[in-house]
Amino acid sequence: MIITFGQGPGNAGGAGLVDPVSVGLNRGLRACLFDLDGVLTKTATVHAAAWKEMFDVYLYQCARHTGAPFVAFDAGADYARYVDGKSRDDGTRSFLASRGIILPDGGPRDSVGTATVHGLGNAKNEMMLRRMNEDGVEVFEESVRYVHAVRRAGLRCAVVSSSTNCQAVQAAAKIEDLFDRRIDGLTARHENLLGKPAPDMFLAAARALGMNPGECAVFEDALVGVEAGRAGGFGQVIGVDRAGQPQALMDHGASIVVSDLAELLG
Repeated sequence: MIITFGQGPGNAGGAGLVDPVSVGLNRGLRACLFDLDGVLTKTATVHAAAWKEMFDVYLYQCARHTGAPFVAFDAGADYARYVDGKSRDDGTRSFLASRGIILPDGGPRDSVGTATVHGLGNAKNEMMLRRMNEDGVEVFEESVRYVHAVRRAGLRCAVVSSSTNCQAVQAAAKIEDLFDRRIDGLTARHENLLGKPAPDMFLAAARALGMNPGECAVFEDALVGVEAGRAGGFGQVIGVDRAGQPQALMDHGASIVVSDLAELLG
């Protein structure tokens, strides 16, 4: 279930001169693979808030049941360490394991409130969609400007997101037409792709564009995302620092780190 779009602006069929240097990339690159949340859209904070709402409800119920003290989910440190960039199920398991909690996986149709990995994940998703509907989706304007520049330079583009809400976020942000392909959480589920830090989703995006990994640049703000870029042998891995962690992004595999993609335009 790899999603195909029409050709983006400034790249009719991918023909013509490809000039990665004009957009701050290495020579020989022909495609760009963009994470969505935190790179192009300001939904990372919405995700973090939804994770906190869901986990705090569950942790409070656990504390009442066991008599142990309630320790809330930290939307900064816990989100970055255990959840950011991972699939919904992997993020749920990772954080719960940090608290010594192991739940059965259950199934994708588990109802909200069920004490399973899928049940908690579905609760988080419901909270996320509610917040999106209430507040809308903002973009990083300068980063979107960069994607337009990439298309004018003749490079092909894919969006690669662990979220199953990727299409809804793109549509709300009005940026669907900028990308030739979408590889998201639904694709991963359908194709049995491992989540980040495994490189599977980025490798699937490269294949969908007809490229070798070495011909593609990866753009990521999450530590597990840059790890995935490094593990996949991609031509360049650009870390986007939205959380004041430039050295950590470098340590996990970024070739270079910028605070916004427009910096690459010079």
